[in-house]
Amino acid sequence: VGCSHWIEKLAQQSLLTKGHDVCSINNTLNTSLFHPISKEECRKELGLPIDKRLILFGAAKVTDKRKGFNYFKEACYLLKEKYPKLATQIGIAVFGSNIDDLRTLFPFPIYRLGYIKGEQQMVKVYNAVDLFAIPSLEDNLPNTIAESMACGTPCVGFRIGGIPEMISHLENGYVAEYRNAEDFAHGIHWILNEADTEALGKQARQKAIIAYGEDNVAKQYIHLYEEAL
Repeated sequence: VGCSHWIEKLAQQSLLTKGHDVCSINNTLNTSLFHPISKEECRKELGLPIDKRLILFGAAKVTDKRKGFNYFKEACYLLKEKYPKLATQIGIAVFGSNIDDLRTLFPFPIYRLGYIKGEQQMVKVYNAVDLFAIPSLEDNLPNTIAESMACGTPCVGFRIGGIPEMISHLENGYVAEYRNAEDFAHGIHWILNEADTEALGKQARQKAIIAYGEDNVAKQYIHLYEEAL
């Protein structure tokens, strides 16, 4: 059992699984814990500005090339150049390690959240921002996307791995063409300035419940076990 159709297809092509049945069932997420709460209250608690359009970016090591740091940075400069009025309203909330030197690398203010301890704190982070940017160049089915969507926060990611299975393009977020910083910048602009953000957030939440809710995933495993027996 793979947790995405992408990994399922790769497994089906492997000699190691030859002669075996391969399927995909999503990982679960506690959608009762990860849920929408007051954006304003979360920003106050985290020390984030109330009047900024905040983009969330983070990883265990944010400068890891596999996490697409350079593409995200380029997308930010493209946003500033193409949409100077919007650029004055944007800020970047960053969580993870290796973030001390980011302040000089981006054209927007950086708000460092450091290492997030505990799921309750992470829920507040997702709810405090306007979108989650995940420019990963390698990924299967990132938990961070599911968590963000469950909190009603739309995501922008590249068309790679299982990410296009999670983000429904222009329905609950934006899927940018792989390694295309310009398209990634367009996705950020679309969410912040063009999309119906309330509808987008509701769609993201609904997708998370259906795709990753514990009851729904459990039913799929029960069905799989019954078939195996």
